Amino acid sequence: MDKTKDTLQETIGKAKAGNQIAFSLLLDSFWNDVYSFQLQRTKNENDAEDITIQTFSKAFDKIHLYDEEYQFKTWLITISKNIHVDLIRKSKRNILENTDSGAEAIKKVLDDSPSAEDQLINEQNLATLLEHIKSLKPHYQKVINLRYFNELSYADIAIALNEPINNVKVKLLRAKKLLSSAIKASKT
Repeated sequence: MDKTKDTLQETIGKAKAGNQIAFSLLLDSFWNDVYSFQLQRTKNENDAEDITIQTFSKAFDKIHLYDEEYQFKTWLITISKNIHVDLIRKSKRNILENTDSGAEAIKKVLDDSPSAEDQLINEQNLATLLEHIKSLKPHYQKVINLRYFNELSYADIAIALNEPINNVKVKLLRAKKLLSSAIKASKT
């Protein structure tokens, strides 16, 4: 991160207070670090990306537990490593037990109404927007389509994709950032 330690701590403090812009800054600043770490471990882009999404989802849910005595990047990498280990254990256990997890918890989660950013994306020129969406990876295309064209709630998307709701939120945030970058790049 190109920011000083004080600025990083201020951003983390804002994130702890629930500031969405601070969350977005942290995601942008540390995404590549976590993704690269997981890519080395998994040797698979999709798995690395999924674990990175889960890492930020968990980190943002538990940001109030972050201790400033440690580096934020180290904290994220530790979360990421633990998620990867848990996934390996879970896959081994699923092979042995072959049981499915309940989706009842997802159904109980309340959904947020579309944000101002969501409304701006909905107002873009549809033809150009569709071209940019098609340039995204398929799983990002799917989450964008489910949210904005099928108008599904986060809970419904989580059920459709068979993923935790926090993964859906982070995947959607990442998809919107990539889409925004593609749109900005096409205007220059």
